[in-house]
Amino acid sequence: MSRARQPPLVTGISPKEGAAWTKVTIRGENLGTGPADLIGLSICGHNCLLTAEWMSASKIVCRVGPAKDDKGEIIVTTKSGGLGTSTVSFKLIRPERIGILDQSAVWVDELTFRTDRNKGISPLSLRPSNPLGIDIDKGKITPKDLELTFPGMSADFTSENFSATWYLIENHAGSSFDQLKIAASNLKKQATKKNEGSLAYVKGGLSTFFEAQDALSAIHQKLESDGTEKVEGSMTQRLENILNRASNTADTLFQEVLGRKDKADSTRNALNVLQRFKFLFNLPLNIERNIQKGDYDVVINDYEKAKSLFGNTEVPVFQKVYAEVETRIGALRSLLLEKLLQTPSTLHDQKRYIRYLSDLHAPGDPAWQCIYAQHKWILQLMQNCRDEFISVGAGALDPEGDTRPPALGRLSHTTSLKRGGSLRTPRSSNWHFETPQQVQFVEKLSDVVIGQLPNFWKLWISYVNGSLFSETGEKSGQVEKSKKNARQRQNDFKKMIEELTSRLVKLIRGALLPATLPQGELSLYGGWESKTELAGSWLTQIIHTVRGCHEALSAMEIPNDLLQVIQDLLLDLRVHCLMVTLVHTTEDVNRLAEKEDWLVDNEGITSLPSRFEQCMVQMLQSLKEPLEIKPGETNVRSYPANIRATEEQRLLIILSNCQYLERHTFLNLAHHFEKHSFTGTEKITRVSVDAVRGLDRKLFEAYIERRADPIAGSLEPGIYAGYFDWRDCQTPTGVRNYLKEALVNIIAVHAEVFTVSKDLVPRVLSRIVESVADEMCRLMQCVSSFSKNGALQARLELCALRDAIATYLNADSNASFKLALESLPQLHSGADKKLLEELLNKFKSSMQLQLTCFHASSVQPIKR
Repeated sequence: MSRARQPPLVTGISPKEGAAWTKVTIRGENLGTGPADLIGLSICGHNCLLTAEWMSASKIVCRVGPAKDDKGEIIVTTKSGGLGTSTVSFKLIRPERIGILDQSAVWVDELTFRTDRNKGISPLSLRPSNPLGIDIDKGKITPKDLELTFPGMSADFTSENFSATWYLIENHAGSSFDQLKIAASNLKKQATKKNEGSLAYVKGGLSTFFEAQDALSAIHQKLESDGTEKVEGSMTQRLENILNRASNTADTLFQEVLGRKDKADSTRNALNVLQRFKFLFNLPLNIERNIQKGDYDVVINDYEKAKSLFGNTEVPVFQKVYAEVETRIGALRSLLLEKLLQTPSTLHDQKRYIRYLSDLHAPGDPAWQCIYAQHKWILQLMQNCRDEFISVGAGALDPEGDTRPPALGRLSHTTSLKRGGSLRTPRSSNWHFETPQQVQFVEKLSDVVIGQLPNFWKLWISYVNGSLFSETGEKSGQVEKSKKNARQRQNDFKKMIEELTSRLVKLIRGALLPATLPQGELSLYGGWESKTELAGSWLTQIIHTVRGCHEALSAMEIPNDLLQVIQDLLLDLRVHCLMVTLVHTTEDVNRLAEKEDWLVDNEGITSLPSRFEQCMVQMLQSLKEPLEIKPGETNVRSYPANIRATEEQRLLIILSNCQYLERHTFLNLAHHFEKHSFTGTEKITRVSVDAVRGLDRKLFEAYIERRADPIAGSLEPGIYAGYFDWRDCQTPTGVRNYLKEALVNIIAVHAEVFTVSKDLVPRVLSRIVESVADEMCRLMQCVSSFSKNGALQARLELCALRDAIATYLNADSNASFKLALESLPQLHSGADKKLLEELLNKFKSSMQLQLTCFHASSVQPIKR
């Protein structure tokens, strides 16, 4: 495939004007690299490529065709440069038609005047160029307009479709009526002269006719009499012999000349055949030589030429040679595919080999094969990084003191992503001896991903937009095919990126957070036998490395949903770093407190406070990186104990903590104070408990407001949904859905509270139930009047709600239900009472499983 060049530019043509089929010389710049590179040549809008002869990159010789435009540009098109431009123009001269009897300075072929090749031109059929005999005065009407006005007619008076009107409009549009009268008289005179001339021609030639008649009669008599002679044969026989001898003599005279001509023609044809087929016979050897040189463009051009000339040949010799050519091309396809799938390789080489395979019409989709191979290779590199680090061990260094795995050392030259700065902090000379193996592994793994994934992503982008095959807009068929294949494989490529990012995350988790991996994946991604847990400073460095990797991948415009697993890993690493840092700091402080170095120095200052200060400073420095919030990251402090909770769940967690502080922590502290003979702690305990209770009340009211108000507020819209009217309703068939939905929402609150703290369930549910019960009773008491069926439906729903939440109802709520039921019309009919009981039993039976949470006998309401 040829390299892109500048478009052709025509700067001169010689001659600059001429008739059709005039031989011209075109000069300019970038007119092609060879005859095969020239794919288009037009002069005045006519395609002249068939007569074009490429001489050099600045010269082309051709003949001008019968173009429609009288004047136009010379446009040259090449494969390497595309469509060209022109700074000059050519003028096409159209010669006027010359009559048979018109004077001319050049020879005029008479064949152009014959209407039938087998018939000669009769002298009687000749016509003057101006039959009317008056001055020709052409009008301004163009021939095209006349052709449209008189379709199928002609202004030529020798034509069978002659139109007199057309002839007059074309030649005498400006002639006056008197002139036309004169023309009519001239036509009459010419017709009279024609008749007289024919008669005079016959009269003047009577003697010739008589002589010819006598000669023919004498010949006839001689032939009749000669037919009886037998001595020397008939006269016709002798005449035939004479003619044969004359023919033989003529052949003998010209035999030498004709022989030389035939021999020259045969030699010329043989040389042409040899010259033409020399290309095919030498092609297999040329292909082999060019493959060894790496000139794949030349091989592809020669193959395309041979395919167009001999692809459908029926000559056995040519078929045999062409089969050998196809064998060499098949081997070239295999070689190029092998080079394409070879790793590591640059993006430029991958594009080049894909274009070569496309030009050679390789089967399948080489571009997708390359993408798939690169994906598998990157996965294997990541896994090899983990395996080799584990196998090398912490103390097994190479001769240069580097623990870098051998297979990864070859990747340095393939890193193509330009980063603003290194992902690592400056290191000392003995870094390999001090840095834990997991930290080195994460940094090397990040190098592998950042070094290889950008090329992989760019290869896919080139596959999507078609630039793998053309960067100049050519080969639109291949480009459209590439785009179509890319659209069909978008989901497959998305899975590849997901697998790469998932493999990266799992390998890092296996090294640092093995507890977050499923048990079945530990053998594949884990296996790090570390006796000591990494310190917070090392975890901080790992977080910095992973963040740099995420930023580098985000800069490639990879969709955020594909990088979410890295964000989740960062969150877990930051939380783990916080926990480890705090735990290690606590242990250091405890160790300082246990040391017996409270003695003062010479200046009266103990060393313990300074060491404590140093521990706190180191802790704050270690917490800076994990607490920092990058764009798109989550605030670690919003997830206590790494539990991803909603705001309501966080309220419950704090309420549970307050309850535990009040019931256990403060009491235990007071007991310890008394145990160590400290007095006066009652007031401290009371103040602390009051403060915790105050906080507890505020948080509890906030939680109840968030959970109770939506449930209570949904009752009124649910009651009157569908334009329900208590004064006009059907006979009840059961408890309506709005009440069931309210109960399900209360059960959801029960599940949420029970998950955090079982002790909080009675306290929370009592308030929720009280709020719902009061709202339900209020709504029922606000109804002005009930029909019989309405009263029965209202009583059914009040009783169903009361029975469902009876465990958590207090005295006030029970009184509210009693007042609401008393405000309803009483049931006097035994049938109504029976129906009410059946519907209540039906409700309890259908929602038996849901109502179980309200019947926990071991849970008693807490009065505060």
